[in-house]
Formats: sequence, C-alpha cells, structure tokens
Amino acid sequence: MHGMTLDSTYGVPTVSLHTKVFERAVRSVARVSGMPRARYAFVPMPVMGKSPEELRAYVDGNDPITGRPVMQEVIEGLTRPLDDEELKGVTFERSTPRLVEPDTEENLHQLFLENNWTDKLPIILPTEERVAEMLAHTSRKPDEVVGHMRPTLFREYWEYTVEKVAVNAVMAGARPEYFPVILALAATGTSARGSTTSSMAAMAVVNGPIRHEIGMNAGIGAMAPYNHANATIGRAYGLLSQNLQGGSVPGLTYLGSQGNNYMYNSITFAENEERSPWEPFHVQHGFKPTDSTVSVFTGCRHTSFTLGLRETYWREHVRNMLRGIDPHNPPTLLLDPITARQFIDRGGFDTKEKLIHWIYENARMPAGEYWDYQLIQNYIYPRATFGEEPWATLLKAAPDELIPMFREGDIHVVVVGGETNGYWRIMGCNYAKTVSVDEWR
Repeated sequence: MHGMTLDSTYGVPTVSLHTKVFERAVRSVARVSGMPRARYAFVPMPVMGKSPEELRAYVDGNDPITGRPVMQEVIEGLTRPLDDEELKGVTFERSTPRLVEPDTEENLHQLFLENNWTDKLPIILPTEERVAEMLAHTSRKPDEVVGHMRPTLFREYWEYTVEKVAVNAVMAGARPEYFPVILALAATGTSARGSTTSSMAAMAVVNGPIRHEIGMNAGIGAMAPYNHANATIGRAYGLLSQNLQGGSVPGLTYLGSQGNNYMYNSITFAENEERSPWEPFHVQHGFKPTDSTVSVFTGCRHTSFTLGLRETYWREHVRNMLRGIDPHNPPTLLLDPITARQFIDRGGFDTKEKLIHWIYENARMPAGEYWDYQLIQNYIYPRATFGEEPWATLLKAAPDELIPMFREGDIHVVVVGGETNGYWRIMGCNYAKTVSVDEWR
C-alpha cells in the first residue's frame, strides 16, 4: 500500500517487496485499489528473527513466486514500460444480486457455503419472508444505508443497507427482536473480521434496558454458548462483517495466521449492571442509564485470569497478570461481581475510575523491555520518533527505568458473571466506540 502511495501520489517509481505468503493479498489489494499495474517482488517467509546475513540472502536470491532473481524483478519493475494490458486499468462490479436462483434447500445451503457467505456452520436461509419479519422490528427503511466497512486500512469501504444487515441477521439465527442491536453493531463500521495477521477478534458489550427486553445473559455463562441472544447477535455481527465488507477469505481478505475461536460469536454479552457496585459502562461514556447501547472492542487476542483477590499479595498478583499481556493491547478487566466488590474491599476502589488509575500506575515495566516488544517496535516506536506523546517522553527513559505499559484512557472495566465464584480475566483489546441501540428501533 505504501508503495502504491509513493507511485500514485508522489510520482516516485516504486517496486514493493513482500514475503511470499502475501502474494494473493498483495495482488488483490493492488487490484481493488485501482492499480493492477503496481510492481512488486517477493522474498521468502519468515523475516522475523532472521539475521542480517539471512535477510541479505533473501534479496540476493530468487523470487519464490516467479523463480527469477529478486533484484532483476526490482530493476525491471522500475525501468520496464507498462504494456497495453497493464494500461487498460480495471473495472469492478460491486453490486450483488438481491436474490439467488430458486433451488432445493440442500443446494442453497451448499451455494452459501461455497461462496464463503457463512462462517462454515449451518445457517438459516434468508427467505424474503424471514427478512421481512426481521425488518419489521426497526423503523428504518430497507434501503437506508447503515454504514461502511472494510477488512483492513488498505482496502476500499463497502456500503450496506438495512436489508443487507437483516439478511445476515436471519442467517445467524437471530430473532427479529434482536435486530436493533445488530443494526447498531453494523452502524459502528467496526469489523469483527479484521484482516490482521495477529488473528484478532471483536467483543461486544450490551448495556441498558434492551438486555432484559430480549433476554440477554449477564450472569452465569454470559460469555459462553448458553444464551440465544448473546450467541446469535454475536454471530450476526461476524457474518455481516465478512459479507458486507467485501469478504473474509483466508490468504486473500483474511490473513490471521492462527485464526481465533472468539470470532464465532465475537465475545458478545451484557454487562451485569444490577450486581455491579459501579456505574454501567455506557454511563461512563456519556449515555444515560435508561439508554440501550452496544460497545465494541477490537484486537481481542489474549487473556490472563485468576481467582479472586488474596489479602496479602493481591497487588503483586494483578501486576503479574498485567505483565502477562502484550503492552500493545491495553487491558479491559472483565470482573465477576464478587471480584468487583473485592477490589472495593481490598483497594478501596469505589469507582471504576479509581481502579483504572491504580492499574495505570501499577502496569509498568523497564523501558528497555517495553521498546523491545515487536508490536511496540512496529506501531509505537515510529510514533515516538515523530514526537507523539506520551511515547516521545517514554522513549527518553533509561533502559531500566519503569514506565507505564498503557495509557490510562485505554484501560477499561466491565462487570459480567453470575457469582458462582470470583474468577476474573483481563482481555487485551482496544475499545472502539459505544453506539445507541435505541436509534435503530
């Protein structure tokens, strides 16, 4: 993408180098960006952990895709004129048929599967009658635009309507009364099928009266497959993301190396407001307690967990948990109500803000270790060198000086669980936004 920018925006002839595993994705991105003529070459994979000598051997060797010397590909890419075929450009047909051809139920299921319209689990076929029933639970018109979404920053946004969201809601098995929540998720424009190599998932937290209206679970088993609303709303979020952003095909529009089982229902649950000792999450973000909302988090890759808070060493235990997550992903504490009250009893944190401040102050590591993390090198170090705070100041710290792992505003707390025990976890993730469900009724 940067190579195409240099070429198209600044007029600098460019050949971009990529590792061979990204061949399909590179060609696809170039095409959808309107630059199928973009020049590129490939080297072997991996590059992580390789010595300078090994990397030099990659460049001095052959392109694993074409079999020709890498430097020959680079030189010819910079000097060879475009041929007639390359000068033709590219056109797209972005629309999709509203209906598929009538067929047997078995054949239609196979059609959806083969076209990558499903998450590979059985779906409910979106007949006109079922979609109409879903649409009856919103005041918005079927052709109204809900939002825009894309799998990565390097692809174009796709636009989708209320009816298209309804189709995916039906496929997920959601009941029509869940539809306003699903529309609100679609309106965030935040994909649950982000195409990062890190295999991230999304998380959705519902607050307000809608939780009870549609029977969502905030208690025992809230984050597990024991509630129809939680499960199907999260599944609909995933399906609409992959189908309405332009696809999610491994190696092409999805590049998560390991994948992530969280993606099946996007960790969707309701906050246990009634048993929480603190104000609800949506109230922290400017909404009234009587508002119904859904909050979206991205980058969900990993958790650390423990049972309760011990009297003597709880501070050390929590610090160990915080050190166990990558500093590029700030912590969201997912607390059973038992543990939430223990944080008040042990630490005097009678507000979420006080607990968050304590986490910020205690999540620290030596600066040398912090700046050596790969994701910090990839994404934070460049921002620090350009003077962006607080990282520019932290970059000046001595290697053994303890520095904050996270910005205070990136740390969050959500209460969920049924008080069968005080187990709790820290989810490494990024808060995206909170949106109104009521606006989509």
